[in-house]
Amino acid sequence: MIDTDELARMLVRDHEQGNRFRPFAAANGAASLEDAYAIQDRFVSLLKTRHGAPVGYKIGLTSKRMQAMCGIDQPIAGVVFSDRVHRSGASVAAADYGRIGLEFEIAVRMATDLPAQAVPFTVESVAAHVGGVCAAIEIVDDRAADYGELDVLSLVADNSWNGGIVLSEFRSAWPALDSARGIVRSNGTEVDRGHGRDVLGHPFAPLAWLANHLAAQGRHLRAGDIVMTGSLVTTRFPTSTEAYSFEVEGLGTVDLTVNAGSAS
Repeated sequence: MIDTDELARMLVRDHEQGNRFRPFAAANGAASLEDAYAIQDRFVSLLKTRHGAPVGYKIGLTSKRMQAMCGIDQPIAGVVFSDRVHRSGASVAAADYGRIGLEFEIAVRMATDLPAQAVPFTVESVAAHVGGVCAAIEIVDDRAADYGELDVLSLVADNSWNGGIVLSEFRSAWPALDSARGIVRSNGTEVDRGHGRDVLGHPFAPLAWLANHLAAQGRHLRAGDIVMTGSLVTTRFPTSTEAYSFEVEGLGTVDLTVNAGSAS
């Protein structure tokens, strides 16, 4: 049996000490995604006292580009904490992270609870429970991982690398999200672009995946939960002070500055 408590405490120490991310799950007895999420659950429980209550979820690896980048062929989930939620226009220090990465996404906010049901959730069935949609940036901390040796169990256990989220204003009405274009700019210059359909065909498809994932664990999405639905483009790794913006057609723009100076 894996020692989820010890592995979770190991992750806390690794983050505190700024240790580089290395695969650890298999060497410590984790043999399945169920094991990895059990470690994540304990890790999350330890982080609550430092980072506040959970306010939602991130879903990662929902686009072919991101799956190819990480060498993993399925979505993963992590938990977002209250004091890691930033408003558009925020500034963060790169030195506060092992290695900061930025992902450019469409976020949703649940209007109502989404309890488990007899049949799997679909894009259509989850849509009725969404109360708001916005442009968003996820801050990830991969702690300088070597992507050539990355394994999904260790990544999941480490709360899927969530280091925070940055949100524009939620909108209660939104365009066709599958065709909505998202443009990433750094210091005013376009550096990448994608569409809502790049995340499993529609941003609500990862949301349905998450609802089914939680149902299998005896959990469910709740009113007010914020869900990051996955990056439309591959991760950006700022190495100098940079001002990023992510504009999504019909949803507006979210802005984040990454400062290359000292930790806050």
